[in-house]
Amino acid sequence: MPALSPLLVLIIACLVFGLANDRFLRPANLSIVLQQAAVVGALAVGQTLIILTAGIDLSVGAVMVLATLVMSKLVQNNGLPGPVAFLIGFLIAMLAAYLNGILVTKIRLPPFIVTLGTLSIFTAATLIYAQGQTITLNNGGFITWTGTAIKFGSFSITVGVFMMLLLYAVFAFALRQTAWGRHLYATGDDPEAARLAGIRTDRVLLSAYVVAGAVFGIAAWILVGRINGADPNAGVNLNLQSITAVVIGGTSLFGGRGAIVGSLIGALIVQVFNNGLALAGVDPNYQVLAIGVLVLIAVGADQWIRSVKS
Repeated sequence: MPALSPLLVLIIACLVFGLANDRFLRPANLSIVLQQAAVVGALAVGQTLIILTAGIDLSVGAVMVLATLVMSKLVQNNGLPGPVAFLIGFLIAMLAAYLNGILVTKIRLPPFIVTLGTLSIFTAATLIYAQGQTITLNNGGFITWTGTAIKFGSFSITVGVFMMLLLYAVFAFALRQTAWGRHLYATGDDPEAARLAGIRTDRVLLSAYVVAGAVFGIAAWILVGRINGADPNAGVNLNLQSITAVVIGGTSLFGGRGAIVGSLIGALIVQVFNNGLALAGVDPNYQVLAIGVLVLIAVGADQWIRSVKS
């Protein structure tokens, strides 16, 4: 079972941080971990789709932050209704991902190069549009609905967490039970063999980017609800965290192998490490270092598994 190893890592990490600090396993703190995981977890859904095709998206954080800024600014500064602002931000996220997909499938540029370039473009567009300012919503209504908390004593779950879990349920079904999902795995595993089998690999690749863009739009809505607005610098570490969640969740960076539920566990592992280290008083820079080490361990384990199988 691909998700078994990351699940064991998650359990061990929770036990270690729980023994190190008695505040870690308190319901209120676990609520924070879940809320922090909602944004990274949602991003990891889209990132998983792209990595399954043997690609990678370095611009996910920039795309999401651009969408959050558009949604928030249209509501706060322009007075647009929340659903209209959400739809515009959602479509911008899809359009940005479509641009990445076109450059990969039609111009034949490597996904790493494409998304490295668009990362700068989308980040610059966000900073120019924001004029360096964060936006706090006075009365968000619909656009901040995802931040609504459902309380169970001192433990609470936000609507955004439920939306993230719904995304995993939908795409777990789509990847395993639909022709599109099977074509995605086949294209990522061996594109030439998939093409000879009659799969229109370019169309499958482009669809992966566009669908991922839709997921990033929903992640943006979750983030707006979580921070009650938009921060143009919010996506700085989210690219690395989304890739980390996918890789330590068991999806191969070489494509064609992995289960999306592993990305959910990976997102929880990332947030458990961030939260546990923060409670221990570790400098934030060392938290980023720890995430980097996790990525290296996960990629090394993936390489080792591939060498053993070959």
